[in-house]
Amino acid sequence: EVQLVESGGGLVQTGGSLRLSCAASGLSFDDYAIGWFRQAPGKERVGVSCISSKVGSTYYVDSVKGRFTISSDNAKNTVYLQMNTLKPEDTAVYYCAASRNTWYCENFGGSNYKHWGQGTHVTVSS
Repeated sequence: EVQLVESGGGLVQTGGSLRLSCAASGLSFDDYAIGWFRQAPGKERVGVSCISSKVGSTYYVDSVKGRFTISSDNAKNTVYLQMNTLKPEDTAVYYCAASRNTWYCENFGGSNYKHWGQGTHVTVSS
């Protein structure tokens, strides 16, 4: 059974940093890409970043490029999202999810991401 557990959220001030973790079990990074999504209050859930270890690719939406870094520790079956220079607009519940589409992990829509974690809250205060 595929299980994803996020951790690392919290309250930080503008300009601060957080590192989110997504601990995966029941899957291989050879078969699944991992994406990070976020949902701000009153808004739809959107993709933020993803990583495909099989292809060796990462992807970031423009709003987080240069500030966020996604990485994986395959030995620990864990994907990280290092978030630097945080802004209030980064405030959201962050989710990780697994997709069997390892070639185009940036395809956040459709039915690719079928396994989801419970989410971790990130609040960036001014």
